[in-house]
Amino acid sequence: MENKIGELTAEEAREDFLELQILLYAADREYNRLDSPTIADAEYDAAKRRYRALVKAFPELEKNATQLETVGAPVASGFVKTTHSIRMLSLGNAFDDADVEDFDSRIRKFLGLEDSAELIYTAEPKIDGLSLSLRYEAGVLVEAATRGDGAVGENVTNNAFQISDIPRNLINAPDILEIRGEVYMSRSDFEALNQRQQKIGEKVFSNPRNAAAGSLRQLDAEITRARPLKFFAYAWGVVSNPLAATQSGAIERISELGFPTNPLTRVCDGPQQMLEHYRRIEAKRAILDYDIDGVVYKVNDLSLQARLGFRSTTPRWAIAHKFPAELAWTWLEKIEIQVGRTGALSPVARLKPVTVGGVVVSNATLHNEDYIKGFDSKGAKIREGKDLREGDWVQVYRAGDVIPKVADVDLSKRAPNSMPYVFPDKCPICKSVALRDAGDAVHRCTGGIICAAQAVEKLKHFVSRKAFDIDGLGVKQIEQFYLDGWVREPADIFTLEARFSTGLQQLKNREGWGEKSAERLFQAIEDKRKIPFGRLLFSLGIRHVGEAASKTIATHFENWQTFEAVIGRASKFEGADWDDLLGIDGVGETMARSLVTAFSQVAERESIDRLVAHLVVENAHRPAVADSPIAGKIVVFTGTLEKTTRAEAKAKAEALGAKVSGSVSKKTDMVIAGLAAGSKAKKAAELGVEILDEDAWLALIDGL
Repeated sequence: MENKIGELTAEEAREDFLELQILLYAADREYNRLDSPTIADAEYDAAKRRYRALVKAFPELEKNATQLETVGAPVASGFVKTTHSIRMLSLGNAFDDADVEDFDSRIRKFLGLEDSAELIYTAEPKIDGLSLSLRYEAGVLVEAATRGDGAVGENVTNNAFQISDIPRNLINAPDILEIRGEVYMSRSDFEALNQRQQKIGEKVFSNPRNAAAGSLRQLDAEITRARPLKFFAYAWGVVSNPLAATQSGAIERISELGFPTNPLTRVCDGPQQMLEHYRRIEAKRAILDYDIDGVVYKVNDLSLQARLGFRSTTPRWAIAHKFPAELAWTWLEKIEIQVGRTGALSPVARLKPVTVGGVVVSNATLHNEDYIKGFDSKGAKIREGKDLREGDWVQVYRAGDVIPKVADVDLSKRAPNSMPYVFPDKCPICKSVALRDAGDAVHRCTGGIICAAQAVEKLKHFVSRKAFDIDGLGVKQIEQFYLDGWVREPADIFTLEARFSTGLQQLKNREGWGEKSAERLFQAIEDKRKIPFGRLLFSLGIRHVGEAASKTIATHFENWQTFEAVIGRASKFEGADWDDLLGIDGVGETMARSLVTAFSQVAERESIDRLVAHLVVENAHRPAVADSPIAGKIVVFTGTLEKTTRAEAKAKAEALGAKVSGSVSKKTDMVIAGLAAGSKAKKAAELGVEILDEDAWLALIDGL
């Protein structure tokens, strides 16, 4: 079995974290944009749960955790984009009874409620379909949009008109009403559709969710009309007049307006009733004519929902309790080694394809040398000490707390001539020595910039969606351009056209390229010469410096020139500039050292400088909120607050444009001191920083 997070070293945790990050990014794109996932929901949820657990156990990973903030995926080309007035967020997940009880405890703590206080929830099946938003004005359906990345979706209004469950006109509805729900396909309709697809020689779908998503996201609405899609409404966005005072009341009103709502939705008084209803729904799962993958719990009182608010991508007042995953046996055909952009050698099991939870799985992660041998990082046995070999009959395990793993091996089916797997001591790409340092579970290629795998992976990261995101320059193009010698470092991308006087001619003559596609690529590159500071920093792929950390650092320094100067002066890891870097909330010593070291390496720094010479780097600014007296200010909370919880106070401050820090420095603008305020309040007094008690703080933000 997989190493427990509590037993991981910091280095093992970082490697596991990076591996999960890559997996989650690819899965989001495949599921939300391409409608063709290669991993099942259970596998994704398992990866996400371990990813979050790693961040919680190793706080230094948090500022690198780009996948904590993702919702869906960007819209595909061919659809008109539409911006959601209120973001369509995803849900946090629970996987067992303890998670549900913890969800209830967190809400009570945030709201300052006693354990004995009444707290009512709703519980409803979680439909496995495609999220859809429907906007009505004066009772008329005027727009339908997919979730997309949560902020921007695809306009599929014409397709929504083809779904009989979705009314075109409403009676006695608010003037502005945005209904949200799930488009799905029933199991019986799915089977009938696949039978028709087979008869006409067309592609069959792997599961009802993919069929529903692919049917709704058709450029030709007539194709959507021919597909038997259905709709369940379960939420709302913008509304000119409140639907009700409670979640259950609002759902009842939505039903009265003519929308299908799920009949299994119930009101529950606390975790015990929530779990009882979860088990009732789970027992019905096999006989339902639609796919569900869990139960969603929501705080029933809408005024409490408003107080609880949102994290970056999930509401605090709702959670999805997922159903357990499945097991499957298959052949481990080959163990292959992949080399990441940090040089880590990661073993991957290539499996004889097997269906698990409705998805075909053909590979699984094997972590490292010890995992293959049957031991964890401390030498304790996993899988009862049984090693893994090519040709083994293995069990693929999918559960809520792990990513897909080879959980067991049937030794009775092992071939007599089977040989133990020997982990390579050389990089399979550049043949440089691969070292495993004492106390480290990971082998690393020592080739550095001469290793094509590391170079290519860094370039892939550079052009990824959250980095430069150059239209037409994806993974396949980068790999080919690298092999051709056209692009060896990021700066080369911006000199492509200039370096080849006949660059357009060379490119358009390549297979898959034409004059228009080549022109579009060069124009897309030109469009990215202007880039936000934080996005540029993230694109460099510096170890330990993720998307969130890049934005935080950019906001702190505001402009690239100041940042470069400070990083340069901090090269000895001491002095005022080093202290300034460490003083940024969420930037620990490991991240700071990695950042300074990257800019201190001659070859890497020269590569960065060559890149920046071709760019216009946009300054970063702290968010400002109109009429907010704390917009742009650095605020520190200390001590015990009596009239609100610390979490609620912090969320309010950030919503008003302030930056909440965990430590007091000369740059701190104000400290809010509750009861028993200790060293932070003392340091603030010594530095002459403004100190407010809780009453003064509440008076300052009153009415905002």
